[in-house]
Formats: sequence, C-alpha cells, structure tokens
Amino acid sequence: MGWTVVDLFKLSPATTKVSARGGENSGRHILIIVQNLPVPLDRRVWLECQTLVDEGFEVSVICPKGPHDPAREVIDGVHIYKYRPSPRADGIAGFVLEFAYSWLRTGLLSLVVWRDRPFSVMQACNPPDTYWLLALLWRARRVKFVFDQHDLNPELYLSRFGEPQTASGRAQLRGLLWLEQMTYRTAAAVISTNESYKSIALTRGRRRDADVTVVRSGPDTEVMRPIYVGNATADSALEQPTYRLVYLGIMGPQDGVDVVLRVMHELVNERGRRDLRATLMGFGDCYDELRQLSADLGLDDLVTFTGRVNCDEIAEHLSTGDIGLCPDLKSPLNDVSTMNKTMEYMAYALPSVAFDLTETRVSGGDAVIYVPSGDLRGFADAIEKLLDDDDLRCSMGRAARQRVANELDWRQQAVKYAQVYHRLTGHPVAEAELSASVQVGPTEERDVRGRRYVDLSNADEFDRYIRRRQV
Repeated sequence: MGWTVVDLFKLSPATTKVSARGGENSGRHILIIVQNLPVPLDRRVWLECQTLVDEGFEVSVICPKGPHDPAREVIDGVHIYKYRPSPRADGIAGFVLEFAYSWLRTGLLSLVVWRDRPFSVMQACNPPDTYWLLALLWRARRVKFVFDQHDLNPELYLSRFGEPQTASGRAQLRGLLWLEQMTYRTAAAVISTNESYKSIALTRGRRRDADVTVVRSGPDTEVMRPIYVGNATADSALEQPTYRLVYLGIMGPQDGVDVVLRVMHELVNERGRRDLRATLMGFGDCYDELRQLSADLGLDDLVTFTGRVNCDEIAEHLSTGDIGLCPDLKSPLNDVSTMNKTMEYMAYALPSVAFDLTETRVSGGDAVIYVPSGDLRGFADAIEKLLDDDDLRCSMGRAARQRVANELDWRQQAVKYAQVYHRLTGHPVAEAELSASVQVGPTEERDVRGRRYVDLSNADEFDRYIRRRQV
C-alpha cells in the first residue's frame, strides 16, 4: 500500500479496523518486540508466543536476526519479522547508536506488521527501556502497551560500573532511571519476572498492585526433561566415570563465566582431578576473552565452548551433564534477578552450585548448593562434594526435577500471562478455565528427534541415570 509513518497515524480509528488482508480486526493480534535476542532463541519469549497462540491470539514478533536467519518466517503459527542487528557497541556513543538503530528498524517493521494486519497490543521486552516512545506513537491507533521487564537497567549499570563518581556517570544513571520510569508510566500492564522486580515496579515505578503481574520464567518441563543420549545405558555403569560440568547462558561482564574456568583450574591443576570436563553453552560480549582465558589456564583440552545452541543441543548437553553451574556473582542486578539456567538445570535433574543470591534461592530451593559470593575455593569444594557423593547427587537431582515440575513449570505461569491479555483485549477469562486449558497432555516416550526420555516414574532407573550420565 506504500504507507508512510505520517499516513499511518493520520488514519481514523475506524480505518484501523480493516487489515491489508481484508476482514475485521478482532483485537486479538499481539505484537511482541525483543531487542536482546532472536526468537525463538529467547526461550521465555517463545513460551509466551506459544501460550498466546494456544489461547487463540494471532502473534507477531519483531527481533534481530541470528546467524543465517531469514528476514521473515512463520514458526508454529508465530509470524516473525527480523532485522539485521547493529554492529557491536563500544562505549556510551556506541550503545546510543545501537539503541537508535534498533529502535528505528523496529519502528519501521511495526508499520509492516500493521500493514499486514493491525494489532491491538504491543509488548516490549527489555533491555533496553526505549520502546515506550514507540508505544506512545501507537497509542494514537488505540494500541495498548505491555512492559515485560526482563532486566533492571539501572541495576545493570551499577553492577557493571559501580556507583557513579563523575557528573557524566550520574547523568547516565539518571537517564536510565528516567527511561525506566517512562516505560512504567506508558504501560497499560507490567509483567515482572519475580517478586523482587514487582516490588521495584510498585515502589520506584509507582504502579498499582493490580497493574503488575508476576510471570516467572519457568521451563516447559514436558519438553525439557532428560533424554538418553548415545550409549547412556545401564552397561555404562561399569566404565570409569568422567564427570561433566555444564554452563548455559549469556557470557557478558556481569555473568561471571570466568568463575567456571578459574574453578576448573583449581580442581584440575591445583587439586589434581583428572575426571572432569566442562561444557560452556552460550555467547556474549566476553566470549573471545573467555576462550583466551581457557587457553591461558591450560584448559583447552578439558573445556568445550559450543557457542550458540538450539533446544536439541541443550537437551543433549544437560542430559549428559552431572552438575549445573551458576557463577553469577552478587551484584545489584544479579541478586534480584531470576536466572533461567538454574531452572533449566533443574528440569534435567541436575544438582547445581551457585553463589548465594536472593532470587536464586527462590528458584533453586534445596536443589542447589549455595556458596558465599566470590568464594572460588568454596565453589570448588561444593562441586567436589557432589562429585564424590553419588547419593547426594541423586537426592538433589530428584529434588530439582520435582520442584521445577511441581512449582516452577511454565504451564502454571502461562495462566497468569494469558489472563493479562484476555483482560486487555476485553475478554477476561477465569483462572480455573485457563488452568484447564493448559493441563499437561499424555507424556511422550520420545522427543522430536526420536531420542528416548528417561522414565522419571521409575525411581531405580531415575537414580541410575543420575549416577551415570554418559554419552
């Protein structure tokens, strides 16, 4: 149709009822904006998309491209519009350019989405806290705005740079607080990932309790569950064990992944353990530095960096791992943030070792050994304790799987998430009715690649599996 931004926002409200495809706009088309990760790689956002589709909504997503991603694709009914990501940012000027570039590309793609079919709700997932301005523009078309808060950007700044000591630093922090405040103020509804984030929305964000819904990032435990890989059978119990430590997540300055390498150095080179391997799944700003640190510590033969991984690869590595690692150090951001990896380890019955953080304890419960933040020797001690005690690994692995399946599963969160959208689109649905619609169906015996799931109902086999996870 050749619409421009000016043309679009001159349309009358009645005109927006008809899409370019023809027909009435039912008000049940949701646009989700993500800048931090591609979709479906962003597992939380992908679960949100699937929930909305299951509830009868049409869903479109705007996000950056991953390697070799197409500009347009439809996956499981979700329409995904992707743009080429900006070059890596360095310094404040670089970050400003990155955010401006991504904002403009997203804004233009939102016009394309609207041209294809008008949407009634726009959800922005931070970081960054810049899409409130786009939401204000779309408000002229009666589009409601949902803020799905994944990060606390002021706390992220403090965690990376500390309390600002210069006028420039203080101005940057005030700017982040202002952007966050404008995002809170513009949103018709706020979705927080945990109670700590909700508390900030109520206090610093000055939102009413009724406007803020906690939707935790729980895994779908019917999909994320242990599988047998390779020759992981009862016969492997006779072989000499080699234990595998696993890390899954972003590799940024605040994620503490160097801790994994320093602890491996302690265990292997200082304590003489020869039965260890480590697999680090993920990518981020520190990826190259971590590869160099691994080489400097003489660990290249013992540490595998996978880079970006898909769901099948995650299932394989977490099913054959022995201990999950959560190396996030205590900081203003980490202490109040929910670490998805903790719950994903739990879904695969992995006991974990973590630094003692407030929200990690909420997620992990008794399935994690907690160590004072920064205590690398204590972290190594906790790993050795698990390696040398099969019964402890079994009991913690069972507790991990039970907790995540019974208390933290996404299906329980999906009810609260779907309620937000039913309410905003004028079709409120009772929680009991939604709960019935997300009940777990018959348990499959094999995954989509034909790999057999571990029988979690057989206590003896489950224990045997936890004791001897092998490829």
